[in-house]
This record gives sequence, structure tokens and C-alpha cells, in this order.
Amino acid sequence: MKKTRKSFYISILFTAIAIAIKPLINRYFDTEISILSFIAEYSYILVIAGFTWLAIELIARLKALMLRRFDINSENNLTSRKVYTQLNLLEKITNFIIILFGIGFILLSFDKIKDVGVGLFASAGVAGIILGLSAQKIMGTLLAGIQIAITQPFRIDDAVVVEGEWGWIEEINLTYVVIRIWDKRRLVLPTTYFLDKPFQNWTRNSADIVGSIFIYTDYNVPFDTLRKELTRLLKGSKLWDGKANVLQVTEAKEHSVEIRILVSAHDSPTAWDLRVYIREKMIEFIQTNYPSSFPKTRVIMNNRDSDGNQIGTKV
Repeated sequence: MKKTRKSFYISILFTAIAIAIKPLINRYFDTEISILSFIAEYSYILVIAGFTWLAIELIARLKALMLRRFDINSENNLTSRKVYTQLNLLEKITNFIIILFGIGFILLSFDKIKDVGVGLFASAGVAGIILGLSAQKIMGTLLAGIQIAITQPFRIDDAVVVEGEWGWIEEINLTYVVIRIWDKRRLVLPTTYFLDKPFQNWTRNSADIVGSIFIYTDYNVPFDTLRKELTRLLKGSKLWDGKANVLQVTEAKEHSVEIRILVSAHDSPTAWDLRVYIREKMIEFIQTNYPSSFPKTRVIMNNRDSDGNQIGTKV
């Protein structure tokens, strides 16, 4: 907020100086000096640039004031993240339009390239042909950014899985999206990627999430005892949100059974920590109490006498 306020005041000062340059030069300086004459003649460019900058700063200040009501760092921040995403993209779209108009007004002020400026504003057909031929990919990316701003398939700080990487949405721009990977790397993707390819959004409607843990054991493990131990571990952990507590045998394989544990937490980082904790503690519990219940391969050897008769079996 302080940075926004400082740049806002600087833009006001710059605009005021730009407006005052020509009157000051005409009143206090010799306009026959070529440099001063040039500055006075083209000072309107600084004025246009100043008002463009001021408009951008006004939007930034208005956005900062509106966002003061929303705390994105709170636990239940779904509404805050939605508002942050909408306002950030709206600011970028508005700034793009303001800069485009600023450049157009500057072009209109030059007689030799006035036709270019008029064409930029009035000739939508010609502009469309030019953009279609020379900047098709750029415009497609910009339109994808606008579509993401409207439909919001994801928001700031959403937990997503993209390209096999798990992380959080850190920045949403008109042309690209930055994802903060769990190991602090950054994955930068064009906005068109999210319209063309599928991705996982773990916090689309709410931040709470269910995590799964798979453990493979022998057939002789007591499942009810494991369920009691899982409940004890969850009740003693601050990471658990008190919702999902499930232990099921999901598959019986040739040499082992597959046990799936479902646990829940209030957000994805906590769910990750809870999954790791439960996995470690359940393995320790089996090691201590049922060490013979880990997966094993059984080989049956039949002992026979010299006549070929079976006299014993060894496992």
C-alpha cells in the first residue's frame, strides 16, 4: 500500500510538471533556443504520458483500497482469492487499454503518422486484418487471459497439478501464469495452455482436501486393529480436520493386500504433512506389533523319500 501511495504521488508530480513545462518555457526562457523550443513544442507527449501513468496509478490505488477488506492469508480464503484474481486481471486488462489509448493519442498528435493513429481507433477492419496476420498468437494469448478472468478455472493460491508438478497459482497475467512448485521452483505457462489441456485444481470450491495413503501388507494383518490405530493417530494430530478417517482393503494381490487410508485436512500442504505422518506411524505400528505381516513370498518345498513318496512339507 505504501509503494502504491508513493508512486501515485510521483505520477501526480510528473503530470503537473509536464503540464507546466510549456507555459514556463514561454514565459521565462528564450523560445528561440532550439532545444527549449523542441521541448515546448512536444511537451504534450509528456502530458499524455503523465495522464496515462496517473490513470494506471489511480486504478492500482483503487484496487489496493478494495482489497483491504479481504485477507488472502486467512484459513477460509476462498472469497478473498476469488476477489484477488478478478481485480488483478481486471487491472491488467484496464492498464492494457489505457496504454493502447495513450499510444493512440500520441500518434494522433503527429501529422505524418496521423493516419496510423486514426486507423488504430477507427478502422477496426484494417486493425483486425493486421492483428490476424502478424499477431495472431499474441492476441489469442490475450483473449485467453481475458477468458480466464471471466470464467476463473483457477484463482490466486489455488493448489493445482500441471504437467505432473504440484504447486500453487502464484501469478495470473494476461499472457502467462506462474505456478509455485512445492520445492520452490516456478513453472511458467502461457494462458492458452489452461484452455487447451486438462489440469487438476484441488481447491476449486474449497481449500479442504482428502489425501490417500497406500500400504501393502500380508494377508494375516488384523485390519480392525489397524483401523483403531489410525483413529488414535488422527485424534492426536493437529493436522487432521476431523472429517475423513477411512481404512479399506482396495485390492488383494498374489503376494499382498493393498490397504488404502483416506484422511482429510483444511488445505493441501497440511494434507501432505498428514499423509506423510500417518504413513510413517502406521508402518512403525506394523513393524512393532506385527512384523510378520509385511508382504512376503512363500515357497512350499515337498520332501520325498527314495521311492518318491512325500514325507513332509516345509514352507
